[in-house]
Amino acid sequence: MTTPALVQRLEIDGQAVTADRLLWPALGSTGHFTAMQVRGGATRGLALHLARLDAATRELFDRELDGEHVRELIRHVLRDDIADASVRVHVHAPDGEPSVMVTVRAPGGMPGDAQALQSVPYQRPFPHIKHLGGFGQARYGDLARLAGFDDALLTAPDGTISEGAVTNIAFYDGSEIVWPDAPCLAGVTMQLIEPRLAAAGLPTRRAPVTLADLPSYAAAFVTNARGIAPVRRIDATEFAVDGKLMGTLAGIYADDVPWDAI
Repeated sequence: MTTPALVQRLEIDGQAVTADRLLWPALGSTGHFTAMQVRGGATRGLALHLARLDAATRELFDRELDGEHVRELIRHVLRDDIADASVRVHVHAPDGEPSVMVTVRAPGGMPGDAQALQSVPYQRPFPHIKHLGGFGQARYGDLARLAGFDDALLTAPDGTISEGAVTNIAFYDGSEIVWPDAPCLAGVTMQLIEPRLAAAGLPTRRAPVTLADLPSYAAAFVTNARGIAPVRRIDATEFAVDGKLMGTLAGIYADDVPWDAI
């Protein structure tokens, strides 16, 4: 079977795909996934990715998902010829038992430019799960790009900020990093850098952040599996790109966050 050029390799439960096996992932809407960047056969936060997959499998399908089994499936699809890649692990349960689909694409990174975000009136349902069926956030992301922004920023009806369409967001008030205290997905990169910030002189806290609060912050940045990027604008509110802040964040991510062999 031929897969799209966008996907280098795709396997389901360690086997080459067939049309029949792809029917459920193509048509079913219940499932979840995690996305990771692999370099030299390793990724950052592997334990967090595996814990995310197991927790969501337990919640959605009332089954465990063994992390070592997932690692074996990723290694199998990478084989010995792909060292660097964007890897996604999808979990479905077509017959009540977890089925794992692993896709491999070209490696990716955060855009080099500071990001402009457009706030949109949308929050992900069941936000703690990285679930399938994200039409709302994808559509708002498309609309934001059509309007000249880089992506969407998800907000509640009262303007409370929760997360980016595909990122976590944080704000800097000149002395502390503030993560929005709102329902969102706990991104792996956010989980990796947040506990390391205080040691670098950047204390952190969780607090509600609304669109009306934006002028009170000096800087902002977003994180996801591809890395960390500064935010230069949210709607009409401009932010300076704080070179010192971004240098500290980049140093933490590059030097203090280990790569875990898959």
